[in-house]
Amino acid sequence: MKLLLLSDQESPYLWDYYQPGRLKDIDLIISCGDLSSKYLTFLVTMAGKPLLYVHGNHDRTYEQNPPEGCDCIEDRLVNIRGLRVLGLGGSIAYSGGPHQYTEAQMARRVRRLRYRIWKAGGVDVVVTHSPILGYGDGEDYAHQGFESLLELVDKYQPRYLVHGHVHANYGAHIPRVLRRGETTIINAYERFVLDLDKPPEAEEG
Repeated sequence: MKLLLLSDQESPYLWDYYQPGRLKDIDLIISCGDLSSKYLTFLVTMAGKPLLYVHGNHDRTYEQNPPEGCDCIEDRLVNIRGLRVLGLGGSIAYSGGPHQYTEAQMARRVRRLRYRIWKAGGVDVVVTHSPILGYGDGEDYAHQGFESLLELVDKYQPRYLVHGHVHANYGAHIPRVLRRGETTIINAYERFVLDLDKPPEAEEG
């Protein structure tokens, strides 16, 4: 199963210079937030495959103009061809804008999902906008990760946690793929193709 992971910046390869057939091998598209609604609508139309998304801290227009044909998985666990996918969007609260949460608020969101995770027998992919604390997050407060997401990874050990929020162009030192225990952590900035049969190499966190 091949996943297209997206976040924060529309990819010219898939948008401005898109050519038919570029999405033919993709089975599932996942957006980690802060992307144009029109962009996601375009991709789900071209791919003809499911597109799941969570909100980024800049997704202020989704309520009025949500991505058409796409499925919001905020605070939900969905099963796509046997792949259990959990969504927890938003960033740390830093400016009072929408889709921003304090650490306590994010911890409550995680707790509310415990029963669904238990009922599903676990989770394979956790989709967030923010990274987890200490794993690919930024040095400034606005890009700090959540400790409660770190606790979620330690407790349930999903195969993958995919996030955005920290742009790769913020600096050359920003890692693309990290690992904590049994979980591979991927920064989905712009685009990243994840082949579940061929896990990417990761740096140990």
